[in-house]
Amino acid sequence: MRIVITGGFGFLGRQVAGALLTTRTFRGTPMERLVLADRFVPSGSPEAADPLVDVVQGDLVDRLDEVFAEPVDVLIHLASAVSAECEADFDLGMSANVDTTRALLEAARAQSAAGGPTPRVVFSSSVAVYGSDPALPLPPVVSESTLPTPRSSYGVQKFVCEQLVAEYTRRGFVDGRVARLMTVSVRPGKPNAAASGFLSGIIREPLAGLPATCPVDPAQRVALASPRCTVEGILRVAEAERGSGPGRLQGGIPVNLPGLTVSVAEMLDTLRRLAGDAVADLVTIAPDRDVEAIVGSWPAVFDNARAAALGLRPDAGFESVVREYLADHGDAVVVDVPLTAGTAQAAPID
Repeated sequence: MRIVITGGFGFLGRQVAGALLTTRTFRGTPMERLVLADRFVPSGSPEAADPLVDVVQGDLVDRLDEVFAEPVDVLIHLASAVSAECEADFDLGMSANVDTTRALLEAARAQSAAGGPTPRVVFSSSVAVYGSDPALPLPPVVSESTLPTPRSSYGVQKFVCEQLVAEYTRRGFVDGRVARLMTVSVRPGKPNAAASGFLSGIIREPLAGLPATCPVDPAQRVALASPRCTVEGILRVAEAERGSGPGRLQGGIPVNLPGLTVSVAEMLDTLRRLAGDAVADLVTIAPDRDVEAIVGSWPAVFDNARAAALGLRPDAGFESVVREYLADHGDAVVVDVPLTAGTAQAAPID
């Protein structure tokens, strides 16, 4: 069993790799190799040091021969340019998202045509494939049967890739499946170029004693998922067998991973309740029309039935999401917040 993760040293890539390296199996079959492919490999990475791991570094399109040097059984494609940078640089988004995904699918197709195993290809898509078109507004609750009408370059690119995965699967070139991710919050580390990045920043930075800017009206509602919930969803979609019945991937390809609906105001209220006024007051509301246009086009309420059939559930509430971040990334927090119900014990340190 040889598994490849593209974007293997990104935040989600490392989380997925860590989950696989913990069990060292996929659907009960021992992993022989786990290949982590990425343009950048951080020095001292514990994943890279694992004896089960091979590292492929560089531009993915230029390294496909290395990725497919041995048969690939499972390919989890997480590498992607993110929303705001795709809007700012159309060519970058098309190259990093559409062209790279097609090149991966072609390499997988070539493996099958040469008599190798048909790869199981898992594509990480996004809630951004949906958008509220003035001529065709979104329904109050969105499901997989809702027509995607993306309102951003990133959303269009993700939807194009979904269709490519569907076509390559229909033709029998790959065993494809699509996991549509909600906005992941709270992400650790430095801010990225995603339009939704503030949905982590308005929690992460204040807990680190740093100021943060909220670029949307606090009344804006969004669909979120914690890192743990997201990783569980990706792997469940990857491991599910096709067919009818509980735990199986039924019917069409895309699965909207479960989303927790919450307003930005509720997120900030949770931060204030858990960490205190001094921390919450580090957030400044400064609307940005470009960010509001992108984030405001995404649906906030989802029918989670398809994910539930795979045994997946949304996070219990935003407080549990914040407490998960505190438990997993306490070294990045300068506020003494109890891990169980209670209020903050100290303001952020200088």
